[in-house]
Amino acid sequence: MNLLSLLLGSMTTQSSVDSLSEKTGASSSLIMKLLPLAIPILLKYLTSNAGNQQGAQSLLGALTQHTNTNTIDLQIKDADAVDGGKILNHILGGNLNSVMGQLAKQTGLSESQVNSILANVAPALLSGVSAANTQQQTQPASGLGSLLGMFGGVAQQTAPQSQGNDFDGTALLGLLSALAK
Repeated sequence: MNLLSLLLGSMTTQSSVDSLSEKTGASSSLIMKLLPLAIPILLKYLTSNAGNQQGAQSLLGALTQHTNTNTIDLQIKDADAVDGGKILNHILGGNLNSVMGQLAKQTGLSESQVNSILANVAPALLSGVSAANTQQQTQPASGLGSLLGMFGGVAQQTAPQSQGNDFDGTALLGLLSALAK
């Protein structure tokens, strides 16, 4: 399962981008530039954090709190940015400011806009990882199954080609799966 493709495909739909633009004041075109850069970074940090027992347990705990099964665009529209900010702090830790600065330079957004956009995306990101993890645990051979409903039926639409397990979510789901056994 390519989690990155599912997440990006659903987070870059017009309705998702419009919701982010309305909530943050950032232009849709800059949001479309940011998300394909930011989501792989967040998945990479989540994978790294889950690479040890304490980090994996912490992530599993967070995933139990983020089980929204609405479509991603609705989750973004209803996102709690304060909760999203806390999620970003947990995911990126001491690298938060440098990652925000790097993404701002790459996109032309301000650091506060990058932070605001990603804070509104973060709860949906965790819900997506939670749903994918649950799907993998309950129906490992079925692949996408019921996830397509949550992800709006969008798969592999805008995601960059995978550059290894750190970028497509495979390693993250593998770590979570191993912990569940």
